[in-house]
Amino acid sequence: MTTRTDAPTRREQILKEAARLFAERGFHGVGVDEIGAAVGISGPGLYRHFAGKDAMLAELLVGISDSLLTGAKRRLAEAEGAAGSGTGPGAGSRAGAGAEAVLDSLIEGHIDFALDDRPLITLHDRELDRLRDADRKMVRQLQRQYVELWVGVVREVYPAVAEPAARSAVHSVFGLLNSTPHLGRPGALPGRAATAALLHRMARGAFAAVGEGRRPGAGE
Repeated sequence: MTTRTDAPTRREQILKEAARLFAERGFHGVGVDEIGAAVGISGPGLYRHFAGKDAMLAELLVGISDSLLTGAKRRLAEAEGAAGSGTGPGAGSRAGAGAEAVLDSLIEGHIDFALDDRPLITLHDRELDRLRDADRKMVRQLQRQYVELWVGVVREVYPAVAEPAARSAVHSVFGLLNSTPHLGRPGALPGRAATAALLHRMARGAFAAVGEGRRPGAGE
């Protein structure tokens, strides 16, 4: 039997449908009544959960940035815990194979987002500037922390890569992974597992290209 913790809350249902509708028709192309109808409540009933569409947009965009950062920190903490306990691929150090495993884990987490939350990528690209200044600054702050976390791991895997190059590589990989809204309709893709595996190989290939280019003597 599904428990209450397994079932999405009403707020989560509203946010999911709002993200889908905003991504499909734009923020101004969707009314409160339509969002309410999508979750089976009246438009005015939404105001028991949110002050309005602006509040929904802010919670969606701040929320996903916070979720990505929190998930990435958790993955690093798990790797450090394995290193401290002497178990797992990071035992004793995150260098070498341990750092590689952490990078793979970060890529997997971002791929999950890119495949499962495609409307939020579209929403971010189109509607970020509609947020209040404070909310937009919060999104940017969370995103910077997320990027820098990745940069640190990339430089553990590829120590010869300078920080600016690692940061550029991270942004490029995010651009690759966040291209999922342009891959066509879900039914046109080769399947979630195959798409995830392809994206993972391409992301690792991009990082490897930067790393190989920075080896001593490379390109000489």
